Amino acid sequence: MPCMLIDPTQKYRPYVPLVLDNRQWPTKTFTKAPIWLSTDLRDGNQALACPMTADQKLTFFRLLVKCGFKEIEIAYPSASDTDFSFVRHLIENNEIPDDVWIQVLTPAREDLIRRSFEAVAGAKHVIMHMYNALCPMFRDVVFRNSKEQTVELASRHSKLISELADQYSASHGMKFRYQYSPETFTQTELEFSLQVCEAVKAAWGNAGPGIDRIIFNLPATVEVAPPNHYADQIEYFAAHISEREKIIISLHPHNDRGTAIAAAELAVLGGADRVEGCLFGNGERTGNVDIVTLALNLYTQGITPILDFSDIQEVIDIVTSCNDLPVHPRHPYAGELVFTAFSGSHQDAIKKGFEAQGIRHKKNAENGELKMWDMPYMPLDPADLGCSYEAVIRVNAQSGKGGIAYLVKQYLQLDLPRKMQVAFYKVIQQISDREAREVTVEDITTAFRETYHFGGSKYEGRLALKSFSITTEPSPDPTDDGEPFDERRRFDGTMLVDGVLRIDMTLREYTEHAVGEGETSKAASYIELVATTDDIKETRQASESWWGVGLDSDISASSLHAVLSAVNGAIGDRVLPELKLSVGFNATSGQSDVSDAIVNALGLTLPRRLQNSFFEVVQRAACGSDGKISYDGLICLFRETYGYEVETKGRFSLGDFRFERGEGGGPRFEGDMVIDGVACKVVGEGNGPLSAALAALHTQVEGTLTCREYSEHSVGEGSEVKAVSFVELLYELPGRAKKEAAWGLGSDTDITASGIRAVLRAASRLGVVAKKA
Repeated sequence: MPCMLIDPTQKYRPYVPLVLDNRQWPTKTFTKAPIWLSTDLRDGNQALACPMTADQKLTFFRLLVKCGFKEIEIAYPSASDTDFSFVRHLIENNEIPDDVWIQVLTPAREDLIRRSFEAVAGAKHVIMHMYNALCPMFRDVVFRNSKEQTVELASRHSKLISELADQYSASHGMKFRYQYSPETFTQTELEFSLQVCEAVKAAWGNAGPGIDRIIFNLPATVEVAPPNHYADQIEYFAAHISEREKIIISLHPHNDRGTAIAAAELAVLGGADRVEGCLFGNGERTGNVDIVTLALNLYTQGITPILDFSDIQEVIDIVTSCNDLPVHPRHPYAGELVFTAFSGSHQDAIKKGFEAQGIRHKKNAENGELKMWDMPYMPLDPADLGCSYEAVIRVNAQSGKGGIAYLVKQYLQLDLPRKMQVAFYKVIQQISDREAREVTVEDITTAFRETYHFGGSKYEGRLALKSFSITTEPSPDPTDDGEPFDERRRFDGTMLVDGVLRIDMTLREYTEHAVGEGETSKAASYIELVATTDDIKETRQASESWWGVGLDSDISASSLHAVLSAVNGAIGDRVLPELKLSVGFNATSGQSDVSDAIVNALGLTLPRRLQNSFFEVVQRAACGSDGKISYDGLICLFRETYGYEVETKGRFSLGDFRFERGEGGGPRFEGDMVIDGVACKVVGEGNGPLSAALAALHTQVEGTLTCREYSEHSVGEGSEVKAVSFVELLYELPGRAKKEAAWGLGSDTDITASGIRAVLRAASRLGVVAKKA
């Protein structure tokens, strides 16, 4: 079975280092970006298992133009009709901007060179790119050419390209430049590469300064040595080629050793002017050098890369769609995880880095200074590439409290105290261990809301603050030593509680901070409670504690919400004794307690007279239970007494109805009522809808019904809102000694219907005598 050799020298030769005295590139630094050429549509395309379609190549070409490439190798037009047609399509449909040079590749063969010129006819700016391999392996094995024959081949075909360029320039008004690639440059004797390039330059005969410079593209066709060796070769070539001012030295690194980026960067320091590569490093075998990474490496050093990757996701989407190859999640700058930290220590550093940078940038703005980016683990601001900070910190079993606290601050605007971070971290760890997966931002925020009952009625705990007021209690007289007593506050409020609870807890820690600025700012409060013991020191050092958080525009309310949040955590889901109101002899609960219970349970604010009336009902109902009544029993009693949202109908109920203008000018009620189970049609007129409905009811009953009091308010919000009406009726019947009074409630999305239903509910509670049919 084949395996790795213990002694690889028995099979592989090491590269031969270049003896280069006084090399200069190690002491140089970058000051500007090189010339970029994208070869995605040629070198990248030929490496794909399924080459791009014409539509995909056009989409890719437009992307390259949008990113700012001014030199684009678009095809190998003599290789296939598909490539030839694509070149013609770009030219004939004016897809090539005037400032963009297209480049086409051809081998050193006359027929293929002529075919390439036919392909580009009519284009404004063209780089003709010819290559032939020079290294001993290709000379001796593949082509069986001597050095002399190799030089002659390159020289002869370069001269042909020069002649054709002159012809097409004259006939089509085109501008040509010439690029020659000594293929397998890094595996070729340097002196021989120089000999061939000198011969090519002479054969071309048009090399000049500036835009007329000839391009010598020196490829690492196969990466066979470390990047410093490539830099040495480039520096040597640049120092020994003649007429250096008339030459652009171009690089074409491949990534066989995984060091194409380093090789390109060091070779630019060695004297190269230009780099050929592909977006995200597509290409033969392990790929070409990645121009995105090269460009953004410069960008993070404060050097303008000329290329624009402000919307990196669009670039990724188009490249992956056209190449049918994914971008690795860890790919520099572009991978989905490159701006993400899972490690707890990394997350903590990033969190603190963002906080410190926010403070620093605020001072910079005040002083008119630059806001320099300086963050742990993040050499580039994701926002510069059109990315958000959403994925900077993601949570799994390896994450720490700092990262979780960062996400809470980002998405809930809550800056948790350190001890609360520790407490909530344990909650998330339990979720991560249980689910064995990454914990999402939604998981974290939902867990926070549920744990601390934060975020409105949806997450309300078993104890909830409904209303309150705080007043200052009169201070006692100063003590003998003249020191005043601490000022005390009195809390009067309503809490919704699902059971009797003795809360015997001590406040151990309290912090607060503002959320937002100006009129919309709110106060966030954090409370830590511990169980109270007889020993104060023991209480303070308790190992078990409960944290709570509150947010409100009023700092007092925020603190109270935080207290209840912590207490909710302490009581958990324990079964608690039933809470009862004491309304009998020596009662501890009064009329306001009963009314508050109705407000909290049903959202109904009762009129004062109805409060009095219902309290009497409650007292009578509680007579048989030692003057006590449960909250559930209280609510049920209210519903049944006043017919509020119950299925059973009273003696009088409403059917369909309508209002028209009456003869006297007031509203005329016409509708159906059910009286003692018998449906009948009724008509009545009055000064208003309610009096008209009462008049209609009077046609069916003996005696007189009078509306003594009426009020209404809305319940609910948005599409769920409805009107609730409260009506007190007086009933007088000849022959009876005194009048009767009763309250009724009605609810409906229509306020008029709500009032009429309340009238009929009140009438149903009275001893109204119906007329005989």
